[in-house]
Amino acid sequence: MPIFQQFPLPDAGEGLTEAEIVAWHVAVGDTVEVNQTIVEIETAKSLVDLPSPWAGVVTRLLVEPGRTVDVGIPIIEIDTDPTGADPAAEPTAAPDAAPATGAIEHGHRGRGNRHAGVEPGGSDEIAAARAAGPTAPEPAAREAVLVGYGLAEASTGRRGRTTDGSTSAPAAPQASPAPRDTASRHALAKPPVRKLARELGVDLDSISATGPGGIVTREDVLGHAAQAEARTLATYPGDDAPWLASGTVSADGRQTRVPVKSVRKRTAEAMVASAFTAPHVTVFHTVDVTKTMKLVERLRADREFADVRVTPLLIAAKALMLAVRRHPDVNASWDEASQEIVYKHYINLGIAASTPRGLVVPNIKDAHRLSLKELASALADLTATARAGRTSPADMSDGTITITNVGVFGIDTGTPILNPGEAAILAFGAIREQPWVHKGKIKIRHVTQLALSVDHRLVDGALGSQVLADVARVLHDPSHGLVWG
Repeated sequence: MPIFQQFPLPDAGEGLTEAEIVAWHVAVGDTVEVNQTIVEIETAKSLVDLPSPWAGVVTRLLVEPGRTVDVGIPIIEIDTDPTGADPAAEPTAAPDAAPATGAIEHGHRGRGNRHAGVEPGGSDEIAAARAAGPTAPEPAAREAVLVGYGLAEASTGRRGRTTDGSTSAPAAPQASPAPRDTASRHALAKPPVRKLARELGVDLDSISATGPGGIVTREDVLGHAAQAEARTLATYPGDDAPWLASGTVSADGRQTRVPVKSVRKRTAEAMVASAFTAPHVTVFHTVDVTKTMKLVERLRADREFADVRVTPLLIAAKALMLAVRRHPDVNASWDEASQEIVYKHYINLGIAASTPRGLVVPNIKDAHRLSLKELASALADLTATARAGRTSPADMSDGTITITNVGVFGIDTGTPILNPGEAAILAFGAIREQPWVHKGKIKIRHVTQLALSVDHRLVDGALGSQVLADVARVLHDPSHGLVWG
């Protein structure tokens, strides 16, 4: 007999309570191995690939891509003993139980069956077996097919939790699934239609479906896209800038609303908490960094650094760590619960990174132990991973001090908000050529502005100023690094 195992959404780290299903890498009918990647999820901090805990055949995908579910809710069902089934005992689905328009896509991008559902005789048999009837009249027949595709719940014969976290009443195993309110379900569409919607930036859930059984058609997508494209900003006539892909345009075309979720939601919560719990003080310094720029050019030409990217940020990161070494009290956090100050004997250097999903602050573990070349490699890996949306929760935990490089946007400086749990954050501004008094004469020099925000509960004005002054000294003359290092 088949052995059906349901895989609940696990905690991806940091005590996160929910995650969004981004894309399935398997489909109904696929054979999977233990530790094979089956689904990509998005938590409040990062994108995470989840492996299969079992080997077997996928029988149901319980959650559609784009849906957010709580930790502990089943997301996939796998038959771990597919060869143990008695073929003679398997009912055959009625021909009218299969949707005439073909398989419904679930964002499948993985191996095996290239559809989100199996061909007739696969998911149909599973649905029919769960409904315990050779035929099922509409709308029960359509519901049975949705069960096979993982778009609806099958009867289990016991009280349990559905994918949306609600409680389902006991049902007899032979009972046919009751019809549901189609408005509560996510949009159904074939793979090419979903691909077209992604390319056009159209939210399928916002489209009125006209296809058989409530399926979104190609014409539905194109019509919706044309309607949205025709709207221009009422406040700025003639503006043809595209609307936000994930937003909903108001009826009068004057507003676009986008749900706040995942990284941006978590970032907003953290920044509000930081701003209103830690008393911020910011000190500023304008510094001539011409010698740093010359050092960067020499390192870029050095064979030892040929395989790494050398930037002024690398020197600024090294300068900050040297300053922390000279003033270790700045490398601390405030423990409100125990009313203690926690001084860290290590530096996990955070680098604020802007990504399409929002601001993330991964950190380089034990950065103080790295050579300059190793630090350059770590910076490159960190930023590439962040931009790809692959930063793990572990990479963003236990940071001790942070740099935000606002200079890459052409910004001179700012007053950065502390990363929660840290006592200081350095803003590194744009480096510009400008007139500067050098050795009693006005010359064109490379100049930048630095800003250091600190938690005034831990760092007073004197300590914050000393730390920033030391960072400036190293950037002004990197040879200080040899003396202090």
